[in-house]
Amino acid sequence: MTQNSPEFWAQSAQQFQHVLSEGWGKAFQVFQNMDLGGGGEGADASKLPPIHFSPEKLQALQQQYLTQMIGLWSRGCHAAPPLDDKRFAAQAWGTNPVSAFAAAAYQLNAHTLMGMADAVEADAKTRARIRFAIEQWLAAAAPSNFLALNAEAQQKAIETRGESIAKGVQNLIHDIRQGHVSMTDESLFEVGKNVATTEGSVVFENELFQLIEYKPLTARVFERPFLLVPPCINKFYILDLQPENSLVRYAVAQGHRTFVVSWRNPDASLAQKTWDDYIEDAVIKAIRVTQEITGAESINALGFCVGGTMLGTALTVLAARGQKPVASATFLTALLDFTDTGILDVFIDEAFVKYREQEMGRGGLMKGQDLASTFSFLRPNDLVWNYVVDNYLKGETPPPFDLLYWNSDSTNLPGPFYAWYLRNTYLENNLVKPGKAVVCGKKIDLRELDLPVYIYGSREDHIVPIGGAYASTQVLPGKKRFVMGASGHIAGVINPPAKNRRSHWIRQDGKLPATQAEWLAGATEYPGSWWTDWSQWLATQAGKQVAAPRAYGKGKYKVLEAAPGRYVKARV
Repeated sequence: MTQNSPEFWAQSAQQFQHVLSEGWGKAFQVFQNMDLGGGGEGADASKLPPIHFSPEKLQALQQQYLTQMIGLWSRGCHAAPPLDDKRFAAQAWGTNPVSAFAAAAYQLNAHTLMGMADAVEADAKTRARIRFAIEQWLAAAAPSNFLALNAEAQQKAIETRGESIAKGVQNLIHDIRQGHVSMTDESLFEVGKNVATTEGSVVFENELFQLIEYKPLTARVFERPFLLVPPCINKFYILDLQPENSLVRYAVAQGHRTFVVSWRNPDASLAQKTWDDYIEDAVIKAIRVTQEITGAESINALGFCVGGTMLGTALTVLAARGQKPVASATFLTALLDFTDTGILDVFIDEAFVKYREQEMGRGGLMKGQDLASTFSFLRPNDLVWNYVVDNYLKGETPPPFDLLYWNSDSTNLPGPFYAWYLRNTYLENNLVKPGKAVVCGKKIDLRELDLPVYIYGSREDHIVPIGGAYASTQVLPGKKRFVMGASGHIAGVINPPAKNRRSHWIRQDGKLPATQAEWLAGATEYPGSWWTDWSQWLATQAGKQVAAPRAYGKGKYKVLEAAPGRYVKARV
Protein backbone atom coordinates (compact mmCIF):
# COMPACT_ATOMS: atom_id res chain seq x y z
CA MET A 1 0.00 0.00 0.00
CA THR A 2 1.73 3.19 -1.22
CA GLN A 3 1.45 6.62 0.33
CA ASN A 4 -0.53 7.91 -2.68
CA SER A 5 -2.99 5.02 -2.82
CA PRO A 6 -6.66 5.47 -1.83
CA GLU A 7 -6.33 2.63 0.69
CA PHE A 8 -3.53 4.44 2.54
CA TRP A 9 -5.53 7.65 2.90
CA ALA A 10 -8.73 5.79 3.89
CA GLN A 11 -6.90 3.91 6.62
CA SER A 12 -5.25 7.12 7.77
CA ALA A 13 -8.66 8.77 7.98
CA GLN A 14 -9.97 5.96 10.21
CA GLN A 15 -6.95 6.24 12.49
CA PHE A 16 -7.27 10.00 12.57
CA GLN A 17 -10.83 9.83 13.94
CA HIS A 18 -9.43 8.33 17.13
CA VAL A 19 -6.98 11.22 17.52
CA LEU A 20 -9.47 14.03 16.99
CA SER A 21 -11.15 13.90 20.40
CA GLU A 22 -7.79 14.14 22.19
CA GLY A 23 -6.79 17.03 19.93
CA TRP A 24 -9.94 18.92 20.73
CA GLY A 25 -9.41 18.38 24.43
CA LYS A 26 -5.90 19.82 24.18
CA ALA A 27 -7.20 22.76 22.16
CA PHE A 28 -9.68 23.55 24.93
CA GLN A 29 -6.85 23.47 27.46
CA VAL A 30 -4.87 25.94 25.38
CA PHE A 31 -7.82 28.31 25.37
CA GLN A 32 -8.32 28.00 29.10
CA ASN A 33 -4.65 28.75 29.79
CA MET A 34 -4.49 31.85 27.60
CA ASP A 35 -3.36 35.12 29.23
CA LEU A 36 -6.23 37.48 28.49
CA GLY A 37 -5.34 40.17 30.96
CA GLY A 38 -3.71 42.38 28.36
CA GLY A 39 -1.32 43.73 30.96
CA GLY A 40 1.88 42.18 29.71
CA GLU A 41 4.33 41.80 32.57
CA GLY A 42 2.00 43.70 34.84
CA ALA A 43 -0.90 41.27 34.51
CA ASP A 44 -1.87 38.74 37.19
CA ALA A 45 -2.91 35.59 35.36
CA SER A 46 -4.24 34.03 38.57
CA LYS A 47 -7.07 36.60 38.59
CA LEU A 48 -8.26 35.86 35.08
CA PRO A 49 -11.76 34.40 34.82
CA PRO A 50 -12.09 30.86 33.41
CA ILE A 51 -13.17 30.56 29.80
CA HIS A 52 -16.50 28.93 29.03
CA PHE A 53 -17.87 27.89 25.66
CA SER A 54 -21.36 27.73 24.24
CA PRO A 55 -22.13 23.97 24.30
CA GLU A 56 -24.37 24.22 21.25
CA LYS A 57 -21.76 26.06 19.18
CA LEU A 58 -19.00 23.70 20.26
CA GLN A 59 -21.00 20.59 19.41
CA ALA A 60 -21.85 21.92 15.96
CA LEU A 61 -18.27 23.04 15.40
CA GLN A 62 -16.82 19.70 16.46
CA GLN A 63 -19.17 17.74 14.20
CA GLN A 64 -18.37 20.02 11.27
CA TYR A 65 -14.66 19.65 11.90
CA LEU A 66 -14.85 15.86 12.11
CA THR A 67 -16.78 15.61 8.87
CA GLN A 68 -14.52 18.00 6.95
CA MET A 69 -11.28 16.55 8.25
CA ILE A 70 -12.31 12.98 7.44
CA GLY A 71 -13.24 14.18 3.98
CA LEU A 72 -9.88 15.89 3.62
CA TRP A 73 -7.97 12.78 4.66
CA SER A 74 -10.06 10.71 2.28
CA ARG A 75 -9.02 12.96 -0.61
CA GLY A 76 -5.41 12.71 0.55
CA CYS A 77 -2.98 13.45 -2.23
CA HIS A 78 -5.83 14.84 -4.31
CA ALA A 79 -6.60 17.60 -1.81
CA ALA A 80 -6.80 21.06 -3.33
CA PRO A 81 -5.26 24.15 -1.72
CA PRO A 82 -7.61 27.00 -0.76
CA LEU A 83 -7.42 29.15 -3.88
CA ASP A 84 -9.33 31.97 -2.22
CA ASP A 85 -6.26 32.57 -0.02
CA LYS A 86 -3.57 34.46 -1.94
CA ARG A 87 -0.86 32.75 0.09
CA PHE A 88 -1.71 29.45 -1.68
CA ALA A 89 -2.93 30.74 -5.03
CA ALA A 90 0.21 29.99 -7.09
CA GLN A 91 0.00 27.00 -9.41
CA ALA A 92 2.82 25.23 -7.58
CA TRP A 93 0.60 24.66 -4.54
CA GLY A 94 -1.88 22.66 -6.61
CA THR A 95 0.75 20.41 -8.20
CA ASN A 96 2.52 19.48 -4.96
CA PRO A 97 0.36 16.96 -3.00
CA VAL A 98 2.09 17.52 0.34
CA SER A 99 1.84 21.31 0.15
CA ALA A 100 -1.73 21.21 -1.14
CA PHE A 101 -2.81 18.96 1.74
CA ALA A 102 -0.97 21.12 4.27
CA ALA A 103 -2.66 24.27 2.97
CA ALA A 104 -6.12 22.68 2.98
CA ALA A 105 -5.63 21.28 6.49
CA TYR A 106 -4.34 24.63 7.69
CA GLN A 107 -7.41 26.46 6.40
CA LEU A 108 -9.73 23.94 8.04
CA ASN A 109 -7.91 24.24 11.36
CA ALA A 110 -7.91 28.03 11.07
CA HIS A 111 -11.66 28.16 10.50
CA THR A 112 -12.20 25.80 13.41
CA LEU A 113 -10.03 27.77 15.82
CA MET A 114 -11.75 31.01 14.90
CA GLY A 115 -15.06 29.25 15.39
CA MET A 116 -13.91 28.22 18.86
CA ALA A 117 -13.06 31.85 19.59
CA ASP A 118 -16.57 32.84 18.56
CA ALA A 119 -18.00 30.14 20.83
CA VAL A 120 -16.41 31.64 23.93
CA GLU A 121 -18.98 33.00 26.33
CA ALA A 122 -17.39 36.18 27.59
CA ASP A 123 -17.53 39.95 27.27
CA ALA A 124 -16.78 41.53 23.92
CA LYS A 125 -13.27 42.65 24.86
CA THR A 126 -12.21 39.19 26.06
CA ARG A 127 -13.54 37.62 22.89
CA ALA A 128 -11.73 40.24 20.79
CA ARG A 129 -8.48 39.42 22.60
CA ILE A 130 -8.94 35.72 22.02
CA ARG A 131 -9.60 36.32 18.32
CA PHE A 132 -6.55 38.57 18.05
CA ALA A 133 -4.28 36.02 19.75
CA ILE A 134 -5.56 33.21 17.56
CA GLU A 135 -5.18 35.30 14.41
CA GLN A 136 -1.56 36.07 15.32
CA TRP A 137 -0.80 32.39 15.91
CA LEU A 138 -2.51 31.34 12.71
CA ALA A 139 -0.66 33.95 10.67
CA ALA A 140 2.67 32.69 12.03
CA ALA A 141 1.81 29.01 11.61
CA ALA A 142 0.74 29.14 7.95
CA PRO A 143 2.51 26.48 5.83
CA SER A 144 3.48 29.23 3.39
CA ASN A 145 5.95 30.52 6.02
CA PHE A 146 8.06 27.33 5.94
CA LEU A 147 10.33 26.26 3.11
CA ALA A 148 9.55 22.57 3.74
CA LEU A 149 5.88 23.21 2.89
CA ASN A 150 5.97 26.22 0.57
CA ALA A 151 5.69 24.67 -2.88
CA GLU A 152 6.17 28.00 -4.64
CA ALA A 153 9.45 28.70 -2.83
CA GLN A 154 10.63 25.14 -3.48
CA GLN A 155 9.90 25.48 -7.18
CA LYS A 156 11.83 28.72 -7.35
CA ALA A 157 14.78 27.12 -5.57
CA ILE A 158 14.83 24.37 -8.19
CA GLU A 159 14.50 26.79 -11.09
CA THR A 160 17.33 29.01 -9.80
CA ARG A 161 19.49 26.02 -8.74
CA GLY A 162 19.51 27.19 -5.15
CA GLU A 163 20.31 30.81 -5.89
CA SER A 164 17.00 31.98 -4.37
CA ILE A 165 17.86 30.28 -1.08
CA ALA A 166 21.31 31.87 -1.01
CA LYS A 167 19.79 35.27 -1.73
CA GLY A 168 17.18 34.67 0.96
CA VAL A 169 19.88 34.03 3.53
CA GLN A 170 21.61 37.26 2.48
CA ASN A 171 18.34 39.14 2.85
CA LEU A 172 17.82 37.63 6.31
CA ILE A 173 21.30 38.64 7.47
CA HIS A 174 20.75 42.16 6.09
CA ASP A 175 17.46 42.54 7.95
CA ILE A 176 18.91 41.21 11.19
CA ARG A 177 21.60 43.87 10.97
CA GLN A 178 19.16 46.69 10.24
CA GLY A 179 16.75 45.54 12.94
CA HIS A 180 13.53 45.11 10.93
CA VAL A 181 12.04 43.21 8.01
CA SER A 182 12.53 45.03 4.72
CA MET A 183 9.24 46.05 3.12
CA THR A 184 10.92 47.84 0.24
CA ASP A 185 14.40 48.35 -1.17
CA GLU A 186 15.42 51.09 1.25
CA SER A 187 18.73 51.68 -0.54
CA LEU A 188 16.82 53.40 -3.36
CA PHE A 189 15.43 56.19 -1.18
CA GLU A 190 17.00 59.13 0.61
CA VAL A 191 15.15 61.84 2.49
CA GLY A 192 15.66 65.15 0.71
CA LYS A 193 16.81 63.47 -2.49
CA ASN A 194 13.82 61.52 -3.79
CA VAL A 195 11.35 61.78 -0.90
CA ALA A 196 10.49 64.99 0.98
CA THR A 197 11.64 67.10 -1.96
CA THR A 198 9.18 70.01 -2.06
CA GLU A 199 11.25 73.19 -2.03
CA GLY A 200 11.28 75.16 1.20
CA SER A 201 13.31 76.21 4.22
CA VAL A 202 13.38 75.66 7.95
CA VAL A 203 12.47 79.01 9.54
CA PHE A 204 12.21 78.01 13.20
CA GLU A 205 13.31 75.22 15.49
CA ASN A 206 13.31 74.28 19.14
CA GLU A 207 14.12 71.03 20.87
CA LEU A 208 10.83 69.43 19.79
CA PHE A 209 10.30 70.43 16.16
CA GLN A 210 11.38 72.39 13.12
CA LEU A 211 8.94 74.57 11.22
CA ILE A 212 9.26 74.38 7.44
CA GLU A 213 7.96 77.13 5.15
CA TYR A 214 7.47 76.09 1.52
CA LYS A 215 8.22 78.14 -1.56
CA PRO A 216 5.04 79.35 -3.32
CA LEU A 217 4.29 77.83 -6.70
CA THR A 218 1.80 80.57 -7.63
CA ALA A 219 2.22 84.31 -8.13
CA ARG A 220 -0.52 84.99 -5.60
CA VAL A 221 -1.40 83.16 -2.40
CA PHE A 222 -4.33 83.15 -0.02
CA GLU A 223 -3.90 85.65 2.79
CA ARG A 224 -4.60 83.05 5.49
CA PRO A 225 -1.61 80.68 5.81
CA PHE A 226 -1.91 76.94 6.17
CA LEU A 227 -0.18 74.84 8.87
CA LEU A 228 0.05 71.04 8.77
CA VAL A 229 0.57 69.05 11.98
CA PRO A 230 1.58 65.46 11.16
CA PRO A 231 1.65 62.63 13.73
CA CYS A 232 4.71 62.66 15.97
CA ILE A 233 4.77 58.85 15.96
CA ASN A 234 5.91 59.07 12.33
CA LYS A 235 7.91 61.46 10.19
CA PHE A 236 6.21 64.33 8.40
CA TYR A 237 7.17 63.34 4.87
CA ILE A 238 4.23 60.97 4.54
CA LEU A 239 2.64 64.26 3.46
CA ASP A 240 5.49 64.96 1.03
CA LEU A 241 6.67 61.68 -0.43
CA GLN A 242 7.27 62.55 -4.09
CA PRO A 243 5.98 65.42 -6.24
CA GLU A 244 3.16 63.37 -7.80
CA ASN A 245 1.70 62.22 -4.45
CA SER A 246 2.66 65.06 -2.12
CA LEU A 247 -0.21 66.65 -0.18
CA VAL A 248 2.19 69.45 0.78
CA ARG A 249 3.03 70.26 -2.84
CA TYR A 250 -0.65 70.02 -3.77
CA ALA A 251 -1.57 72.58 -1.10
CA VAL A 252 1.21 74.90 -2.27
CA ALA A 253 0.10 74.53 -5.89
CA GLN A 254 -3.44 75.50 -4.88
CA GLY A 255 -2.13 78.86 -3.65
CA HIS A 256 -1.77 78.22 0.07
CA ARG A 257 1.21 79.64 1.93
CA THR A 258 2.14 76.36 3.55
CA PHE A 259 4.01 75.47 6.76
CA VAL A 260 4.68 72.01 8.18
CA VAL A 261 5.78 70.78 11.60
CA SER A 262 8.76 68.43 11.31
CA TRP A 263 9.10 66.53 14.58
CA ARG A 264 12.44 65.78 16.16
CA ASN A 265 13.11 62.07 16.64
CA PRO A 266 13.37 61.92 20.46
CA ASP A 267 16.51 60.66 22.13
CA ALA A 268 17.48 60.48 25.81
CA SER A 269 17.55 64.28 26.05
CA LEU A 270 13.78 64.37 25.47
CA ALA A 271 12.92 61.38 27.65
CA GLN A 272 11.13 63.59 30.22
CA LYS A 273 8.87 65.43 27.79
CA THR A 274 5.15 65.36 28.46
CA TRP A 275 1.92 65.76 26.50
CA ASP A 276 1.74 69.33 27.85
CA ASP A 277 5.22 70.06 26.47
CA TYR A 278 4.21 68.94 23.00
CA ILE A 279 0.97 70.92 23.06
CA GLU A 280 2.47 74.15 24.43
CA ASP A 281 5.97 74.15 22.98
CA ALA A 282 5.21 72.48 19.66
CA VAL A 283 1.65 72.74 18.32
CA ILE A 284 0.75 76.09 19.93
CA LYS A 285 4.24 77.41 19.25
CA ALA A 286 3.97 76.42 15.58
CA ILE A 287 0.66 78.28 15.33
CA ARG A 288 2.21 81.40 16.89
CA VAL A 289 5.31 81.36 14.68
CA THR A 290 3.20 80.88 11.54
CA GLN A 291 1.14 83.92 12.54
CA GLU A 292 4.20 86.04 13.27
CA ILE A 293 5.95 85.18 10.02
CA THR A 294 2.89 85.84 7.86
CA GLY A 295 1.36 88.64 9.89
CA ALA A 296 -2.00 86.86 9.75
CA GLU A 297 -4.51 87.26 12.55
CA SER A 298 -5.65 83.68 12.03
CA ILE A 299 -4.50 80.63 10.12
CA ASN A 300 -5.95 77.39 8.76
CA ALA A 301 -4.59 74.16 10.24
CA LEU A 302 -4.61 70.45 9.48
CA GLY A 303 -3.94 67.55 11.85
CA PHE A 304 -3.26 64.02 10.60
CA CYS A 305 -3.78 60.97 12.86
CA VAL A 306 -2.25 61.70 16.29
CA GLY A 307 -1.43 65.13 14.90
CA GLY A 308 -5.18 65.70 14.68
CA THR A 309 -5.65 64.70 18.31
CA MET A 310 -2.83 67.07 19.28
CA LEU A 311 -4.22 69.89 17.15
CA GLY A 312 -7.68 69.47 18.68
CA THR A 313 -6.17 69.49 22.17
CA ALA A 314 -4.11 72.61 21.43
CA LEU A 315 -7.14 74.45 20.09
CA THR A 316 -9.13 73.64 23.24
CA VAL A 317 -6.29 74.97 25.41
CA LEU A 318 -6.23 78.17 23.38
CA ALA A 319 -10.02 78.45 23.58
CA ALA A 320 -9.84 78.07 27.37
CA ARG A 321 -7.45 81.04 27.32
CA GLY A 322 -9.94 83.04 25.26
CA GLN A 323 -7.83 82.78 22.10
CA LYS A 324 -8.90 81.57 18.66
CA PRO A 325 -5.94 81.91 16.28
CA VAL A 326 -7.12 79.10 13.98
CA ALA A 327 -9.98 79.93 11.61
CA SER A 328 -10.62 76.40 10.31
CA ALA A 329 -9.30 72.93 10.99
CA THR A 330 -8.96 69.76 8.95
CA PHE A 331 -8.81 66.39 10.73
CA LEU A 332 -7.49 63.49 8.65
CA THR A 333 -8.07 59.98 10.06
CA ALA A 334 -7.89 61.43 13.56
CA LEU A 335 -9.55 60.49 16.85
CA LEU A 336 -11.01 63.00 19.30
CA ASP A 337 -13.64 60.64 20.67
CA PHE A 338 -11.90 57.34 21.51
CA THR A 339 -15.03 55.25 21.96
CA ASP A 340 -14.33 53.27 18.78
CA THR A 341 -10.63 52.47 18.52
CA GLY A 342 -10.94 49.22 16.60
CA ILE A 343 -8.38 46.45 17.03
CA LEU A 344 -6.09 48.62 19.16
CA ASP A 345 -8.61 48.27 21.96
CA VAL A 346 -7.40 44.70 22.61
CA PHE A 347 -4.18 46.09 24.09
CA ILE A 348 -5.70 48.67 26.40
CA ASP A 349 -6.88 48.10 29.94
CA GLU A 350 -5.99 49.45 33.38
CA ALA A 351 -3.26 46.87 33.95
CA PHE A 352 -1.55 47.60 30.65
CA VAL A 353 -1.67 51.37 31.05
CA LYS A 354 -0.52 51.22 34.66
CA TYR A 355 2.40 49.03 33.63
CA ARG A 356 3.44 51.55 30.98
CA GLU A 357 3.09 54.41 33.49
CA GLN A 358 5.33 52.59 35.95
CA GLU A 359 7.81 51.74 33.21
CA MET A 360 8.18 55.14 31.55
CA GLY A 361 5.62 57.58 32.95
CA ARG A 362 8.33 59.65 34.66
CA GLY A 363 10.96 59.29 31.98
CA GLY A 364 12.18 57.04 29.23
CA LEU A 365 11.48 56.35 25.59
CA MET A 366 8.89 54.30 23.80
CA LYS A 367 11.06 52.81 21.08
CA GLY A 368 10.01 53.52 17.54
CA GLN A 369 10.70 49.97 16.40
CA ASP A 370 8.35 48.63 19.08
CA LEU A 371 5.61 50.95 17.86
CA ALA A 372 6.25 49.99 14.25
CA SER A 373 6.10 46.28 15.08
CA THR A 374 2.83 46.73 16.95
CA PHE A 375 1.19 48.43 13.99
CA SER A 376 2.58 45.86 11.54
CA PHE A 377 1.18 42.96 13.53
CA LEU A 378 -2.28 44.49 13.36
CA ARG A 379 -2.16 43.13 9.78
CA PRO A 380 0.41 40.32 10.11
CA ASN A 381 -0.20 38.57 6.80
CA ASP A 382 0.15 41.77 4.76
CA LEU A 383 2.82 43.61 6.76
CA VAL A 384 4.97 40.83 8.26
CA TRP A 385 4.73 37.29 6.92
CA ASN A 386 4.29 38.36 3.31
CA TYR A 387 7.75 39.91 3.43
CA VAL A 388 9.25 36.98 5.36
CA VAL A 389 8.14 34.64 2.58
CA ASP A 390 9.21 36.85 -0.33
CA ASN A 391 12.49 38.08 1.17
CA TYR A 392 13.80 34.93 2.83
CA LEU A 393 12.10 31.87 1.30
CA LYS A 394 11.99 33.16 -2.27
CA GLY A 395 15.08 35.37 -2.11
CA GLU A 396 13.34 38.32 -3.72
CA THR A 397 14.27 41.97 -3.31
CA PRO A 398 11.16 43.96 -2.41
CA PRO A 399 10.25 46.54 -5.07
CA PRO A 400 10.77 50.26 -4.43
CA PHE A 401 7.78 51.86 -2.73
CA ASP A 402 8.05 55.29 -1.14
CA LEU A 403 5.19 54.77 1.29
CA LEU A 404 6.74 51.58 2.70
CA TYR A 405 10.13 53.28 2.98
CA TRP A 406 8.45 55.92 5.14
CA ASN A 407 6.69 53.19 7.13
CA SER A 408 10.06 51.68 8.04
CA ASP A 409 11.53 55.03 9.11
CA SER A 410 10.29 54.78 12.69
CA THR A 411 10.44 57.34 15.50
CA ASN A 412 10.62 57.20 19.29
CA LEU A 413 8.18 58.80 21.72
CA PRO A 414 8.95 60.30 25.14
CA GLY A 415 7.63 57.98 27.84
CA PRO A 416 5.63 60.58 29.82
CA PHE A 417 3.96 61.80 26.61
CA TYR A 418 3.06 58.23 25.65
CA ALA A 419 1.75 57.30 29.10
CA TRP A 420 -0.50 60.39 29.31
CA TYR A 421 -1.83 59.69 25.84
CA LEU A 422 -2.68 56.07 26.65
CA ARG A 423 -4.60 56.86 29.81
CA ASN A 424 -6.43 60.00 28.75
CA THR A 425 -7.45 58.86 25.28
CA TYR A 426 -7.57 55.11 24.70
CA LEU A 427 -8.32 54.08 28.29
CA GLU A 428 -10.46 56.86 29.77
CA ASN A 429 -11.53 58.86 26.68
CA ASN A 430 -11.17 62.07 28.66
CA LEU A 431 -10.98 64.50 25.74
CA VAL A 432 -14.72 64.25 25.17
CA LYS A 433 -15.56 64.71 28.85
CA PRO A 434 -15.86 68.47 29.43
CA GLY A 435 -13.36 69.61 32.04
CA LYS A 436 -12.02 66.11 32.73
CA ALA A 437 -8.64 66.44 31.02
CA VAL A 438 -6.28 69.16 32.22
CA VAL A 439 -3.71 70.25 29.64
CA CYS A 440 -1.26 73.12 30.08
CA GLY A 441 -3.08 74.07 33.28
CA LYS A 442 -6.49 74.36 31.57
CA LYS A 443 -9.54 72.15 31.83
CA ILE A 444 -10.36 71.52 28.22
CA ASP A 445 -13.73 71.30 26.50
CA LEU A 446 -14.09 70.36 22.84
CA ARG A 447 -17.49 72.07 22.80
CA GLU A 448 -15.64 75.40 22.68
CA LEU A 449 -14.24 74.65 19.22
CA ASP A 450 -16.96 76.29 17.15
CA LEU A 451 -14.74 76.78 14.08
CA PRO A 452 -15.48 75.22 10.65
CA VAL A 453 -13.95 71.77 10.32
CA TYR A 454 -13.34 69.28 7.52
CA ILE A 455 -13.26 65.69 8.79
CA TYR A 456 -11.93 62.83 6.66
CA GLY A 457 -12.03 59.10 7.45
CA SER A 458 -10.86 56.05 5.48
CA ARG A 459 -13.33 53.20 5.01
CA GLU A 460 -10.86 50.33 5.64
CA ASP A 461 -8.75 52.09 8.27
CA HIS A 462 -7.56 49.60 10.92
CA ILE A 463 -5.89 52.26 13.11
CA VAL A 464 -8.59 54.94 13.15
CA PRO A 465 -11.81 53.06 12.32
CA ILE A 466 -14.22 54.95 10.12
CA GLY A 467 -16.72 55.11 12.99
CA GLY A 468 -14.08 56.66 15.23
CA ALA A 469 -13.20 59.30 12.64
CA TYR A 470 -16.88 60.07 12.11
CA ALA A 471 -17.45 60.45 15.88
CA SER A 472 -15.77 63.88 15.76
CA THR A 473 -18.84 65.17 13.93
CA GLN A 474 -20.89 64.52 17.06
CA VAL A 475 -18.39 66.24 19.38
CA LEU A 476 -17.39 69.44 17.60
CA PRO A 477 -20.06 72.17 17.59
CA GLY A 478 -19.05 74.23 14.54
CA LYS A 479 -19.98 73.86 10.90
CA LYS A 480 -18.71 70.47 9.74
CA ARG A 481 -18.10 68.61 6.50
CA PHE A 482 -17.43 64.86 6.61
CA VAL A 483 -15.95 62.89 3.73
CA MET A 484 -15.12 59.18 3.56
CA GLY A 485 -12.45 57.77 1.27
CA ALA A 486 -11.72 54.24 0.14
CA SER A 487 -8.74 52.19 1.35
CA GLY A 488 -6.87 52.44 4.64
CA HIS A 489 -5.15 54.73 7.10
CA ILE A 490 -2.37 55.89 4.76
CA ALA A 491 -3.34 54.88 1.23
CA GLY A 492 -6.74 56.48 1.66
CA VAL A 493 -5.18 59.80 2.64
CA ILE A 494 -2.32 59.83 0.14
CA ASN A 495 -4.52 59.64 -2.95
CA PRO A 496 -3.69 62.44 -5.40
CA PRO A 497 -6.28 63.44 -8.01
CA ALA A 498 -3.95 62.84 -10.96
CA LYS A 499 -3.96 59.10 -10.29
CA ASN A 500 -7.77 58.97 -10.50
CA ARG A 501 -7.83 56.03 -8.10
CA ARG A 502 -10.27 54.85 -5.46
CA SER A 503 -13.48 56.62 -4.53
CA HIS A 504 -14.83 58.97 -1.92
CA TRP A 505 -18.28 59.51 -0.43
CA ILE A 506 -20.03 62.81 0.30
CA ARG A 507 -23.47 63.51 1.68
CA GLN A 508 -24.74 66.47 -0.28
CA ASP A 509 -27.55 67.33 2.13
CA GLY A 510 -24.91 68.05 4.78
CA LYS A 511 -26.70 66.01 7.43
CA LEU A 512 -24.59 64.37 10.14
CA PRO A 513 -26.74 61.74 11.89
CA ALA A 514 -25.66 59.93 15.04
CA THR A 515 -23.71 57.12 13.35
CA GLN A 516 -21.47 56.71 10.35
CA ALA A 517 -23.72 53.94 9.02
CA GLU A 518 -26.67 56.33 8.99
CA TRP A 519 -24.54 58.97 7.28
CA LEU A 520 -23.40 56.51 4.63
CA ALA A 521 -27.00 55.53 3.83
CA GLY A 522 -27.55 59.03 2.47
CA ALA A 523 -24.12 59.54 0.92
CA THR A 524 -23.13 59.43 -2.75
CA GLU A 525 -20.02 57.72 -4.09
CA TYR A 526 -17.73 59.72 -6.40
CA PRO A 527 -14.78 58.29 -8.32
CA GLY A 528 -11.26 59.48 -7.60
CA SER A 529 -9.58 61.48 -4.88
CA TRP A 530 -11.21 63.47 -2.10
CA TRP A 531 -8.40 66.07 -2.37
CA THR A 532 -10.30 68.23 -4.85
CA ASP A 533 -13.34 68.47 -2.57
CA TRP A 534 -11.10 69.38 0.37
CA SER A 535 -9.21 71.96 -1.71
CA GLN A 536 -12.46 73.66 -2.70
CA TRP A 537 -13.57 73.73 0.92
CA LEU A 538 -10.23 75.08 2.17
CA ALA A 539 -10.28 77.88 -0.42
CA THR A 540 -13.51 79.16 1.11
CA GLN A 541 -11.72 79.45 4.48
CA ALA A 542 -8.54 81.09 3.21
CA GLY A 543 -9.57 84.70 2.51
CA LYS A 544 -8.56 86.84 -0.42
CA GLN A 545 -5.43 86.37 -2.51
CA VAL A 546 -2.33 88.53 -2.12
CA ALA A 547 1.10 88.65 -3.72
CA ALA A 548 3.24 85.65 -2.85
CA PRO A 549 6.19 86.38 -0.53
CA ARG A 550 9.61 86.62 -2.13
CA ALA A 551 11.57 85.33 0.83
CA TYR A 552 11.27 82.81 3.63
CA GLY A 553 10.62 83.83 7.22
CA LYS A 554 10.41 87.32 8.60
CA GLY A 555 12.31 89.39 11.14
CA LYS A 556 13.85 87.12 13.76
CA TYR A 557 12.64 84.05 11.89
CA LYS A 558 15.39 83.53 9.36
CA VAL A 559 16.34 80.61 7.16
CA LEU A 560 18.13 77.99 9.24
CA GLU A 561 18.61 75.36 6.55
CA ALA A 562 16.94 74.02 3.43
CA ALA A 563 13.92 71.74 3.67
CA PRO A 564 13.41 69.03 4.73
CA GLY A 565 15.84 69.93 7.53
CA ARG A 566 18.01 67.74 9.68
CA TYR A 567 15.41 66.65 12.27
CA VAL A 568 13.59 64.41 9.82
CA LYS A 569 16.84 62.71 8.81
CA ALA A 570 17.66 61.44 12.31
CA ARG A 571 16.97 57.70 12.52
CA VAL A 572 16.27 55.66 15.63
